[in-house]
Amino acid sequence: MSKKINIGVIGAGENTKKFHIPNFQKLENVDVVGVCNRSYESGKKVADEFSIDNVYSNWMDLIEDKDIDAICIGTWPYMHEVLVCESLKNNKHVMTEARMTFDYESAKRMLEFSKKSPNLISQIVPAPMTLKFDKYIRKLIGQNEIGEVIQVDISINHQTPLSLSGGYPDFNSENHWRSDIDLSGMNTMQLGIWYEAMMRWVGSAKNVMSASDLIVKTKKENDDYSFVKIPDNINVIGELEIGGLYNIKMSTVKGNAPKDSVWIYGTKGTIQLDCVDYELYIADETNDFKKVSVPNEFQSWWRVEEEFVNSIRGEEKITHTTFEIGLKYMEFVEAVRKSDKNGKRIELFN
Repeated sequence: MSKKINIGVIGAGENTKKFHIPNFQKLENVDVVGVCNRSYESGKKVADEFSIDNVYSNWMDLIEDKDIDAICIGTWPYMHEVLVCESLKNNKHVMTEARMTFDYESAKRMLEFSKKSPNLISQIVPAPMTLKFDKYIRKLIGQNEIGEVIQVDISINHQTPLSLSGGYPDFNSENHWRSDIDLSGMNTMQLGIWYEAMMRWVGSAKNVMSASDLIVKTKKENDDYSFVKIPDNINVIGELEIGGLYNIKMSTVKGNAPKDSVWIYGTKGTIQLDCVDYELYIADETNDFKKVSVPNEFQSWWRVEEEFVNSIRGEEKITHTTFEIGLKYMEFVEAVRKSDKNGKRIELFN
């Protein structure tokens, strides 16, 4: 029988409750033994819901608990660096919720710190939306099915299948951590998530040029309003390392925008990913788009908790997502902000 792994949870938000805790609890010889949330009361509520034995008032007490082998971090990005580094200092494997951290320098420190503990697993929760298609898209491009890549276009307007027309500005919306620069840092909407997905298909960007706007400048917070500093409408262009261009458009305020989609244009064909119904299409030089059924052997799925546990046991290596990949998308999202501020093209190095 495999060695038992005890997991402690710091920050039990929506993803942690919906995915991480129940998925860990399904694994053989894995036990979620403790939780620490923003208050003892909220932590106790989560513990009762999932039959977790221990509730901690202080996250350091959980990290220092010698009975805990691994830490699952579900807090907002501003806390990720300190929690990851303290976990590794205390000989704990660590899995942290995306986005990796607050800014690029923080990401570099986290990666360097993780390298000092090569016996410990360090993992970031991956961008999940395109897992089913990533390997097959990479195969199509790698086997020259669409020729050389000319351009990748990503258009995301935060739509859902129930709201295909996008959304006009909501000037009475509640504040969210993604809109709070003190909690989210250099992250902008879902930009890092989609750049991570793009890297799986065509590799890294070579450079960044961006322009943005902020339409909804205040959001409700309790009985008051908070000023927002993170853009809600952004356009990012640049060159790819493999050659070709990319264009990412992202917004939460464009009413009646087209369906969220990815288009990968090549010299011999075009790949289209419908990001609302999540269907994949390919066209050749005849301009005839055909729906693609991804073969089972090329499909992936959400298994971050299983991958984390298997990696601790030495049964596989982390692929989704390593700290090295996290550093790349943190460099990208920070370069987007810098380019937007100074109006210049920013070269990328990682």
